[in-house]
Amino acid sequence: MDYIRKHNERGSADFGWLQSQHSFSFGRYYDPAHMGFSVLRVINDDKVAPGAGFDTHPHQNMEIISVITEGTIAHRDSMGNEYRIPAGDVQVMSAGTGVTHSEFNASDTDPLSFLQIWILPSKQNVAPAYHQKTVLQNTDVELLVSPDGRDGSLPINQQAFIHRISLKSGQIYPLWTQQSAGYLHIVSGQVDIEGQDFGQGDGIGFQPNRQATLRVTSETFSALWFDLPAD
Repeated sequence: MDYIRKHNERGSADFGWLQSQHSFSFGRYYDPAHMGFSVLRVINDDKVAPGAGFDTHPHQNMEIISVITEGTIAHRDSMGNEYRIPAGDVQVMSAGTGVTHSEFNASDTDPLSFLQIWILPSKQNVAPAYHQKTVLQNTDVELLVSPDGRDGSLPINQQAFIHRISLKSGQIYPLWTQQSAGYLHIVSGQVDIEGQDFGQGDGIGFQPNRQATLRVTSETFSALWFDLPAD
């Protein structure tokens, strides 16, 4: 393990309607020791109050991924897309030359929780694009995002892959990197990695040519595994 980001050491923001935890520097939170990992620039753990959300705002030259864990997002953008994104779905928006969008909690009574992920693109000023998919619930590992949309994954403009890992108590999963870097973000549950305990919100980074074993110590476990370009 080359990089450890504990959940209780993350940056935070409290706007009343929005509670956010920042794995890396974002907005008003700045820490030069935590600016990202490889091309992974942002992981924000956002909780949005009922009926509230992000008003229309711009993005440019960024791959933006949303993983919804509770509730439903109401999305609208300048490409003409208007969708609801429920828990269990993943959304990719390639901002490219520029796009504006808004994101609101679609419910007036229920909370919304989602991970907002930003990845730096390998190509600048591409045409903006939007993609969405439902995550399978009957697999231990599923490819969510890839450079070419293989195996039903959502495409992004970067040599990066995001897998969802969903395991049960006692299961073991090998983590390894070869010519790429790897980053594990724990969505829920507890796990032992090489004798160290990690839990919800923790992040662990690996440089190329690393191996480690993950063993689930809670009843269930869910995480995102990022396969990223080497620095």
